[in-house]
Amino acid sequence: MADDVQKSIVLDFTYTTDTYDQFTQAEIYGKAITKMAEDNKDIVVLTSDMTRSNKTGDFKKTFPERFFNFGIAEANMFAASAGMAVCGKIPFVTTFAVFASLRCAEMIRTDIAYPNLPVRIIATHAGLSQGNGGTTHHSTEDIAILRSMANMTVIVPADSIETGKAVMATATLPGPVYIRIGRALEPMAYPDDNYDYQIGKAVIMRDYGKDAAVIACGVAVKAACDAADELKEKGVKIRVVNMHTIKPLDIDALMKAARDTGKIVTAEEHSIVGGLAGAVSEALTEAGVAVKFKRLGVPDIFSAIGYPDELYARYKINKNGIAETVKDIVS
Repeated sequence: MADDVQKSIVLDFTYTTDTYDQFTQAEIYGKAITKMAEDNKDIVVLTSDMTRSNKTGDFKKTFPERFFNFGIAEANMFAASAGMAVCGKIPFVTTFAVFASLRCAEMIRTDIAYPNLPVRIIATHAGLSQGNGGTTHHSTEDIAILRSMANMTVIVPADSIETGKAVMATATLPGPVYIRIGRALEPMAYPDDNYDYQIGKAVIMRDYGKDAAVIACGVAVKAACDAADELKEKGVKIRVVNMHTIKPLDIDALMKAARDTGKIVTAEEHSIVGGLAGAVSEALTEAGVAVKFKRLGVPDIFSAIGYPDELYARYKINKNGIAETVKDIVS
């Protein structure tokens, strides 16, 4: 990579589409937090022997006195982050999503969420992105677990562009935040970073018509956009809503999509129980809005083992699966 491109990312945090394509969500997170720490001396980073995996090496090199490696002791790490927050620090705690949401759920709930502390949990290798790592390392329950905790903000960025924006947006946000990102280079949902990102404010990615609406998050956003482009050529015109913030949910965007189309498909790299689908269906039911409704994600089973793309196809959260589902619900 050219030196000037690398410099622009590290120092100015300005991007072009081409530079984003070369970085995973975790790499962008690492660069964003290092940039933020230049201006905010209270930011500290904690990890659990995963500096290479979660790309916090830039921060460690730049601010070694503010970097803490807890080894394979994730529960202790989250408890310590709460103590740091009480002392005025803003901890960014990074580990695999499956460890954060399951192994450390009690510490997050009791030590962080209950006292409403400004701890930022960056959960990497989420969803099915571990692929052949196996079902035990697939994180398909984490959104359901974290969004059920009072005071918790839950964010699922669509790509590396949105990951950078989401991390930067937490700078002054009160209370705890859970940001869920993948493992590898994911396809870009956005053409560039020239858009206004707000936590809790959904983004309309495609607005071709009112035949149906796909409410998506994470890697399913790009797949939904591709499906919408393909369906448009076949005369089926849909809206794609990037619901990057699961909690608080953008109720206005959801209700408008529901009332405009009468048909909602949710798509997420997560169990269809309790995640985005759960949040959407709860909101629709409470508002008394009747729609045709279909959930795409991992069914109420433990996920299969395979490469991520194979699993996305299996659970219909790729372009073909979403297009097929939309055609079914429209017909």
